[in-house]
Amino acid sequence: MSDRSKTFALHGGVLALLFALQFVLPAYHHGNLARIMVLASFAVGYNVMFGYTGLLSLGHALFFAAGMYGMGLAVHYGGAGPVVALLAGLVAAIAVSLLVGLLALRTAGVGFMIVTLMFAQAGYLTVLYFTTYTRGDEGLVLQQAQRMLGSLDLSQPGPRYFAALGLFAVCMLAVLWMVRAPFGKVLIAIRENEERARMLGYDVFRYKLAAVVISGTICGLAGAAYGLLFGYVGATFASVQYSIFPLLWVLLGGAGTVLGPFIGALFMFYLIDLSSSVTSAYMLVAGVALVLLTLFAPQGLVGELRERVWRWLP
Repeated sequence: MSDRSKTFALHGGVLALLFALQFVLPAYHHGNLARIMVLASFAVGYNVMFGYTGLLSLGHALFFAAGMYGMGLAVHYGGAGPVVALLAGLVAAIAVSLLVGLLALRTAGVGFMIVTLMFAQAGYLTVLYFTTYTRGDEGLVLQQAQRMLGSLDLSQPGPRYFAALGLFAVCMLAVLWMVRAPFGKVLIAIRENEERARMLGYDVFRYKLAAVVISGTICGLAGAAYGLLFGYVGATFASVQYSIFPLLWVLLGGAGTVLGPFIGALFMFYLIDLSSSVTSAYMLVAGVALVLLTLFAPQGLVGELRERVWRWLP
């Protein structure tokens, strides 16, 4: 079997497994996995910038929140249906990511990290400032009637799970296609040696800007879907922790791997969930696990598999 066939068999098998789990998981894990798939889509978007382009951002909560609030405000104040609301969230994410990219890419390295963090904090403070419309920390609660897609009730476990699976499948397969296309190869070349890519004639700024917009768009779509599927839009999702989470998920799963973001999100979600049932110091447990993985699996879980076993993994 060729590497291409193995790649599509593995990723198709993961999606088939997630589809089958819908019918056998107990209610608690069923809801958790739906949430994880949406958050993994967020991490997939972050991985486009960090894992494949080498741009370390500390401001991706801004894109996630832009999509979420674009969707939530359209539903709450505009009476938009789910499809129009998702499109509103998508447009908001594209606009914000384009603006951030045009400005932040004037810097590099630590400067880029700081600028993206500042943009995210500005977004968070904006949400809090316009509390009259955004409801701040209280947030906007979307009613069941506002989450109806025709006769399909997205507040119910079954439709919500399949919507989350559909989102994750689209994001994962789109990135899988991208990294195997010439565009993705150029992004990897920029990550490995930006100056050499520039010498070869590539417009590095244009490719990096495209990576920021693609990354922000996927993250914004995940934010819009999260708010719609789980019925809540709040300022917490614009805070700095939601800029750190996708970085941790990608590092745990394996930066620059297609499946890494999902594995990282799954691992961290259940690590915190299980440890919090045993001790109130669950973040200490998560911290210890992160240190151990950094020491013994520096390329992440999927990254180590690629390094040691399946070298064909994308």
